Amino acid sequence: MSIPIDTFFLDPKFEGTLQQKIQRMISEGVLSGRFNPGSKLPSSRKLAAHLGISRITVTLAYSELVSDDYLIAKGRSGYYVSPTAPQRTRFESLTGVTSDSVDWGRAIAQRYSGQVLVEKPVDWRSYPYPFIYGQADEKIFDHSNWRQCALQALGKREFETVTADSYERDDPELVKYIALNTLPRRGIQAKPEQILITMGGQNALWMAAKVLLNQRRTAVMENPGYPGLRAALNLARCNVVNVPVDHAGMCLDSVPPETDVVFTTPSHHCPTSVTMPLERRQALLEMAARNDFIVVEDDYEFEMSFLNPPAPALKSLDEEGRVIYVGSFSKSLFPGLRLGYIVGSETFIREARALRMVVVRHPPGHLQRTVANFLSLGHFDALVARMGQTYRRRRDVMQEAIDRRGLQIAGADVSGGSSFWMKTPDRIDARALAEAVKQRGVLIEPGHFFFANPEDGNRFYRIAYSSIDSARIPGGIDIIADTIASL
Repeated sequence: MSIPIDTFFLDPKFEGTLQQKIQRMISEGVLSGRFNPGSKLPSSRKLAAHLGISRITVTLAYSELVSDDYLIAKGRSGYYVSPTAPQRTRFESLTGVTSDSVDWGRAIAQRYSGQVLVEKPVDWRSYPYPFIYGQADEKIFDHSNWRQCALQALGKREFETVTADSYERDDPELVKYIALNTLPRRGIQAKPEQILITMGGQNALWMAAKVLLNQRRTAVMENPGYPGLRAALNLARCNVVNVPVDHAGMCLDSVPPETDVVFTTPSHHCPTSVTMPLERRQALLEMAARNDFIVVEDDYEFEMSFLNPPAPALKSLDEEGRVIYVGSFSKSLFPGLRLGYIVGSETFIREARALRMVVVRHPPGHLQRTVANFLSLGHFDALVARMGQTYRRRRDVMQEAIDRRGLQIAGADVSGGSSFWMKTPDRIDARALAEAVKQRGVLIEPGHFFFANPEDGNRFYRIAYSSIDSARIPGGIDIIADTIASL
């Protein structure tokens, strides 16, 4: 029996090539049972004419489906659904629609929802003025070389490395590159046993909190500060002391003597972008030695120090092994990668590795090897240089637009980064401003997310230039300024 040609149509919602759309259309028909084994498909010529596409595209799709045993080719007769095509196992429901009669309020022992975290619209790319932070710009990213590195990682030569269950181990090539190239640029010397690959910076901070803290210990974090860290510390159930930030970073006079762990972002403070000067970094290390506490350094955006040379990492100044260093590839490559690393004493790394083993075992092998390839071939350094040049141009344009419209910058003394920390005039709530400009195609981040008491952030907001073209920046700033005037 032949399958009617009217059965075939391309799904406009499926994001992929035409060949992939055809393959999905036919494989779904087979798996769903609509296309039975032995059924004949339209010829490549007829299907191409019906869909309005090239015949070679259909031919290539048919060939791939044959290799996956969805179809078989019978000489001059054409293509047929394979008698051994993959099938989905189906079970008829025995109870019908299941009702939810469980008292989840009693059943749930620990609650993790309700954390105050930054919200980003899924469709942010559709807005004409996305001053949104931490997203990749497809115009800057090196698509071609990344694709080649991924293909190399998935090739036969590296098949065993990327597909094996490595238990608690990491990709040796990635660890080697971090130890010999990435860390020395920050003045850090570390052995492989002192490096652990993580599922991004957030995962590294969470593991540090779980290993170092409990209900009887005290953690210090910056206020305002990274919301993801605050959530991790809340889940650790420790005592959290929120320390204010000034023009030089964390105010050390507010750090209590009973502190066990200090979390800080000295390179580019989140969210103000303030850079902690060398003198205060040294003072923090002296305080840590004097009061016997650990410092967790989130080396946030250190690659984006394009205005001034980057200051030495805290870890590079550490003579007692008190600093645990957290790095990430999410900002410099793309956030969806979720790959970072943590550096510390062998004793700490041993415990963190054991914790990771229980939760995620290890980050995906093919991602680790792809990043290792991208780093070792020099593509990463070229990308960072290109990002720095682009960000500097965009920053200059944004600075000029901000000055022209008289908007107030709250952050100061920065060495680069990818955003401005702003402040509204009196009696103007940044959340109301964010909602108003969103209606006009502008996305900004209200500042209440970053404060221990959200009300303290009512007049602050962040605007980033990492994902918006220079030409669009002045128009977006004009809308923000006009909206503030109307409010």
